[in-house]
Amino acid sequence: MPDATSSPGGLLRQTWWRARDYAAVLAWQAAGILSSVDPDDLRNPDRPVGPPVVLVPGVYESWHFLLPLATLLHDHGVRVHVLPDLGNNRRPVQQGATVLGRYVALHDLRDVVVVAHSKGGLIGKLAMLREDPDGRIASMVAVNTPFAGSAYARWFVAPAVRAFIPSDATIVALGAERDVNRRITSVYSRWDPHIPGGSALEGAEEVVLDMPGHFRPLADPRLHELLIRRLVSSEGAAGPA
Repeated sequence: MPDATSSPGGLLRQTWWRARDYAAVLAWQAAGILSSVDPDDLRNPDRPVGPPVVLVPGVYESWHFLLPLATLLHDHGVRVHVLPDLGNNRRPVQQGATVLGRYVALHDLRDVVVVAHSKGGLIGKLAMLREDPDGRIASMVAVNTPFAGSAYARWFVAPAVRAFIPSDATIVALGAERDVNRRITSVYSRWDPHIPGGSALEGAEEVVLDMPGHFRPLADPRLHELLIRRLVSSEGAAGPA
């Protein structure tokens, strides 16, 4: 398995990668703020195919941050659901999982595929374990999720970030739950400046992307191909729920 903490390009290249990563964040955040896309439109493509998808963003990310991914999936006929009630996703993971579980039940979604970024993957896994008594969530694709936490979280004072300290109770409890991992695909970058230990997950399918960064891999063509194959092709299509 490639080491996500490796630095094949050295410090100068890492600095360039980091700059491009944050430039992407600014661009996506600005585009989301200016966008007039209605969540109702995302849920109702002209010709629905495959299972419903719920997008779960990372910490300090609103649903608008994943709008490029939402648009891509919607344009392929996927019914995309977002979670405005998460706000900027600063609340504890447990509260986020409750929001996700409640939304899925309220909208009577079944065979759901959660597509999550970073903290969103922790929310998704906890929802699968604790907030989905009817088994509505079938699987999850998590991108650059700190399943084992991040050593860098100790450097911060904000509770929303310190929640990723490897010894945090939620991180430890989720790590002990391994059976559910077989329903998770962990997609992660070969170099993630936010998660030095990488996003490997025992028992899960793992896909390592060549594109470096914590955010830019959301635009990696390999990720897009994986999602379209899972959700639109006969491999993942389940018809309207």
